[in-house]
Amino acid sequence: MEVVLLHGLLLLFPVAALLLYRYNATFHYFCKVAFFNCWIVAMATLLSPFAAFRGRSVENMKLLRAAILPLKHLYGIKMQVWGSEHLNIKEPYVIVCNHQASLDLMGMVEVIPDRCVPIAKKELMYMGTVGWACWLSGIIFIDRHKREAAIDVISQTARTIRRENLRVLIFPEGTRNQGKSMLPFKRGAFHLAVQAQVPIFPIVISPYWDFFSSKDKKFTSGTCTIRILPKVDTQGLSPKDVPELTETVRQAMADVFAEMSANHCGEERAEQPLLLHCAGAGARKGVGSPQCEEDTTRTSN
Repeated sequence: MEVVLLHGLLLLFPVAALLLYRYNATFHYFCKVAFFNCWIVAMATLLSPFAAFRGRSVENMKLLRAAILPLKHLYGIKMQVWGSEHLNIKEPYVIVCNHQASLDLMGMVEVIPDRCVPIAKKELMYMGTVGWACWLSGIIFIDRHKREAAIDVISQTARTIRRENLRVLIFPEGTRNQGKSMLPFKRGAFHLAVQAQVPIFPIVISPYWDFFSSKDKKFTSGTCTIRILPKVDTQGLSPKDVPELTETVRQAMADVFAEMSANHCGEERAEQPLLLHCAGAGARKGVGSPQCEEDTTRTSN
């Protein structure tokens, strides 16, 4: 009798879990988040031995990208990429992107070009096989709590990206932000671009509000729009121009983010490309007002 009861309970648990997953939004949210994290850990564990044969190399980013790309299909998230042609240049550059949640990884792998590595917080390096995989992929780690060490990393990276023809991706907000506006930008990315005298490409990921919210414990399927803006030149700029450069780029990105928010979180494609105007002292100094250019749209299902 006890054995039969035990078997009955064992059968009841998966049925109850399936019902909760289907009808309880909070349980549904935690299951999806747990699966996301488990996927990342599992892929890092499986791919690290293969990456180790090559050693620490930016080419290993292709393995991480291939491991993350399937997640959009598993979660039913459709990616729309606008302006991908802007990144089709051979020279090194800096990418700055807004940062909302871990889901940004799915958007990141949609757009990052070859020989591109993110700058990440140093704590990530100590996260077991995930940190090991990131280190092998050439990801640059920065200690956010030690200003002098962070400045040194920026200076070293400025020398490296030209010598090795690298592209670097940075989240200038410095932390995750699911608010209705962008946080003030930290200046490290802009100091890096000015020191290396390479252009900046701003990228804006649309709000996730319609399908994801850690506050409301919501995680459904939906559409994510990624807008790649025209490059901002830094040729001839000096460190004293960095504050204005930072604010000019932030305002341009904030304007696009606000327009995406107004258009139902970017789910509906506008008939005309979004217009971007960078006015003020930054443009006068040649900071580079992104021009209104014809965009091509790439949809990834």
